[in-house]
Amino acid sequence: MTVTAERFEPGTLVRARGREWVVLPESEPELLVLRPLGGSDEERAAVLPDLEEVTSATFAYPDPADAGNASRAGLLRTALRIGFRSTGGPFRSLGGLAVEPRPYQLVPLLMALRQDTVRLLIADDVGIGKTVESGLIAAELLAQGDADGLAVLCSPALAEQWQRELAEKFGIAAELVLPGTVRRLERDLVGAQSIFDRYRHVVVSTDYIKRPELRDQFLRGAPNLVIVDEAHSCVLDDSNRGGRSRMLRHELVGKLAARDDRHLILVTATPHSGKDAGFRNLVGLLDERLETVDLDRVEGRELLARHFVQRRRVDIRRFLEDTPFPEDRESTERAYRLTGDYRSLFDDVVAYARQTVRDPIGGQVRQRVRYWSALALLRALASSPQAAAATLRTRAANADAADADEADALGRAAVLDLPDDETQESVDLVPGAETEADSGSPERRRLMAFARRAEALAAKGDNKLDLLVKEVKTLLGDGFNPVVFCRYIDTAEYVADRLTAALGKAFAVGCVTGALPPEERSERIKELTADPKRRPVLVATDCLSEGVNLQEHFQAVVHYDLAWNPTRHEQREGRVDRFGQRAPKVRAVMIYGTDNRIDEIVLKVLLRKHEQIRKALGVSVPVPDRSDDVLQTIAQELLIAPDAPEQLTIEGFGTELRAELHEEWDSAAKKEKESRTKYAQRGIQPAEVAAELAEIRASLGAPDEVAGFAHAGFAALGADVVPNGDGFDATTGGLPLPLRDAFPAGYPATLALRRELPTPARAAHLDRTDPYVSALARYVLESALDRTVPADQRPARRAGVMRTSAVTKRTTLLLVRFRLHLTLPTRTADTEPRRMVAEEARLLAFRGAPTAAEWLPDEEVAKLLEAMPTGNVLPEAAAPLLERVIGNLGALTAHLDATADGLAEALRTSHIRVREAAGQRVRRQITVTAQKPADVLGVYVYLPEATS
Repeated sequence: MTVTAERFEPGTLVRARGREWVVLPESEPELLVLRPLGGSDEERAAVLPDLEEVTSATFAYPDPADAGNASRAGLLRTALRIGFRSTGGPFRSLGGLAVEPRPYQLVPLLMALRQDTVRLLIADDVGIGKTVESGLIAAELLAQGDADGLAVLCSPALAEQWQRELAEKFGIAAELVLPGTVRRLERDLVGAQSIFDRYRHVVVSTDYIKRPELRDQFLRGAPNLVIVDEAHSCVLDDSNRGGRSRMLRHELVGKLAARDDRHLILVTATPHSGKDAGFRNLVGLLDERLETVDLDRVEGRELLARHFVQRRRVDIRRFLEDTPFPEDRESTERAYRLTGDYRSLFDDVVAYARQTVRDPIGGQVRQRVRYWSALALLRALASSPQAAAATLRTRAANADAADADEADALGRAAVLDLPDDETQESVDLVPGAETEADSGSPERRRLMAFARRAEALAAKGDNKLDLLVKEVKTLLGDGFNPVVFCRYIDTAEYVADRLTAALGKAFAVGCVTGALPPEERSERIKELTADPKRRPVLVATDCLSEGVNLQEHFQAVVHYDLAWNPTRHEQREGRVDRFGQRAPKVRAVMIYGTDNRIDEIVLKVLLRKHEQIRKALGVSVPVPDRSDDVLQTIAQELLIAPDAPEQLTIEGFGTELRAELHEEWDSAAKKEKESRTKYAQRGIQPAEVAAELAEIRASLGAPDEVAGFAHAGFAALGADVVPNGDGFDATTGGLPLPLRDAFPAGYPATLALRRELPTPARAAHLDRTDPYVSALARYVLESALDRTVPADQRPARRAGVMRTSAVTKRTTLLLVRFRLHLTLPTRTADTEPRRMVAEEARLLAFRGAPTAAEWLPDEEVAKLLEAMPTGNVLPEAAAPLLERVIGNLGALTAHLDATADGLAEALRTSHIRVREAAGQRVRRQITVTAQKPADVLGVYVYLPEATS
């Protein structure tokens, strides 16, 4: 019989194309919009009733003759729970999450839902999980229909990681927009379409898209939800550092923020660098009032608290429940002295540096160029002979500077570890020391002689490298896999070669530097850690110091070269000391030279003071912005002062400047301690988070439940299931063809399924959204409902009888599916309310006969699920009993209807609670109506143990 959509209200059940569907609110008389029972919105279908048969459907009770045992009954319950994608709670994205948020990670989400247009700065500490926090907000805004797409702006080195995290954890498939991908993406464009018109979700290189000609195209097509990673690199302060690149980034984000209805999430672990102007500029992107509001007044702090969340590890370690962070970071210093030949070269280079820096020939500009070249040479020589040789053979970055200011700007960018480098992609290149264009000049010949001596040092012994080999072996012996950070590419390659030879084939040594394109770095790390029989040692430059997660395979960091900015050290150590690190302790080893002239300056002026504050306060405080000037001034005095001793030390030099810097740093630490109290996030209370967390976990199910279901389901369908690590392997050849057809194309002969993220290469994650787990859940549910499927291919049953000691009176467990029709307000007042159909599953239980049911409270129902069978019930005895129970289910209609109404009211209350927390008066606009009758999917009878 052909019918029209006019006969069906949203939420009613119809049959078409050989299966049952739910009618959705978008349906028209001539066009039905349907969703499979238990399916997601991505599986919706449009049906023309004039061309296809659509009939009303009723959900039949289970067949008493098709009973199964306890395990097969449990499979159906779990399949239904895992398979749901359209739950009715206020968090619409939960059904698509492949990650269980930690309690503290829900705070930014709750803050976001309290805003009409989301404007949020997430400034949690390194390693806490800012990507997950911002991803939760994005997924929810997309699921609720409040965002039309997502754009993530980040560095090219982190683009693939963002793409992978969005896909694996949130089900958001985003295209990479990088210089190397643009041509491929443009091939699919139609007419005047831009990349941003065609692709709904994108991950974009900030430095690529900031150029005015590309920026304007992006602004025209950008979605109304934008996440800006490393947002501190997009602000301006009164230092005028960062140049044109920072100015362009600021203009880009400023223009994105100028659109009032655009959701904007800024992400950074360093919201300020000791300067209030930069912080004000950053928060001003969220609300322009924050640029000038008095934050010492309650009103100003309350305004900031609506948009700003910043927690340190000590703040969230025990927020509602323990979070698995390492208990401690053991930091040690290891010193070395230069060998005789190395020391001789260093002395000669220092003498040359002093001579050239003091030489007035060429005027101030040439003197500043020579100064920076000398400092670059000393730093490279302290790093390694290879870095020194490369620096000596490379033209100085500022050799062609037009004036002293340009010479200083270019020199600072090349030599110092500035927080505002134009791009991280050049952070590990040698700076260059050659300043003369004439290849035959005496200075050029002298530099080439130094280069040859440096290259010869490797064969004569290197105490620094020998110390590293010793420390790496100690770490490996103590169970720590280390990441060795070097300043320069040449040093990293030199170190990796030596470690490979020293450690032998039992260990895998890999090297990742800026010489590799960003997209290849992650692949290189995967290759390094792929063989479980070989412990990995990673040698890297600071191209990996930000954003890249290394905690799965590494537990220690070695600073082979000291960074000239303590924040860089903190970022390096944050690669392993972060959420998800399974080791109870991590180690950090700092290698320094006692007589190389350079390390002493950095240690005394910066690094030891930074560690002192971190230990005293429990958090890291960014070094004041003027620290570069202090380092520069001290180094300049060492090189230029006429009475400078031959043995370069910093005693007596820059004492006043150092004292001022440390006083300013102590003041910043005091302010940080005060601000943690003053700006603490008190708008979201732990009890409030606990209520939402319970709802989330009830919806998602426990990870162990998913893993147990997948193991039992594949085994029941004929797969060979073998435990492997933190999961199992399952063969696919013996699985039913309809199940295999639902797998992704090109699926392997053996599935590798693992519990923990990130998964090894070619392994799938055991979560409810994984395509293999999802296909299994769908097959188990649909085959249980279809009696035409052969019995050996139907692992679950809708009915069963079990004898158990868990009950003293006959008890019946019902698996019930409820359909609910929701009307919800949108964030904009002039938009029509959003109508949707949701599905919820519940377990209900009663004692006695259906006609005299004694209903069990929820806590007793939960205990019933743990009941174990203690005796057999023969099929010829089970069938008549099930016939009597199922035949009288009609007597339960009133109670099931009341349960449906109670569930509808509870959902309505939940939606109201979340929205009214944002100050929205929406109580009258929210309606939730239960579609009746509910579907009884399963009937399971528990009998008490037989008595003699």
